[in-house]
Amino acid sequence: MSAVLLDTNAFAMVLTDDPRLPLEARERIGEADRAILSVISLVEIGQKVRLGKWPEMVPFAAGLLDRATADGFDLQPLSPSAALAAALLDWEHRDPFDRMIAVVARQEDLLLIAADTAFDGLGVERLWG
Repeated sequence: MSAVLLDTNAFAMVLTDDPRLPLEARERIGEADRAILSVISLVEIGQKVRLGKWPEMVPFAAGLLDRATADGFDLQPLSPSAALAAALLDWEHRDPFDRMIAVVARQEDLLLIAADTAFDGLGVERLWG
């Protein structure tokens, strides 16, 4: 069984059919038995919309949960152990959302679909294009 975890930006690109999502990433998502989204991505999108930092996502914010499930994404809850591991992760990267996504990918041994090279070197397999 193949499963992939999408970083928040990758999920947003799928949601908006953004042509910047590389073909290789798009194909792996489509071929996966499970396409997974961490619930922390819902928090990240909602917070950035609320703060005016992601205007492109405003039309999607209110129906984000319904859209994610309708599009076949499995929502991965954030466990207490993942939350603590993200907080304690020895990583210079300070983005709390990326920290939690990285830990989920590590704990669940998932291929991470993400453009951000900051994930490299964490023991996480990352694919972009």
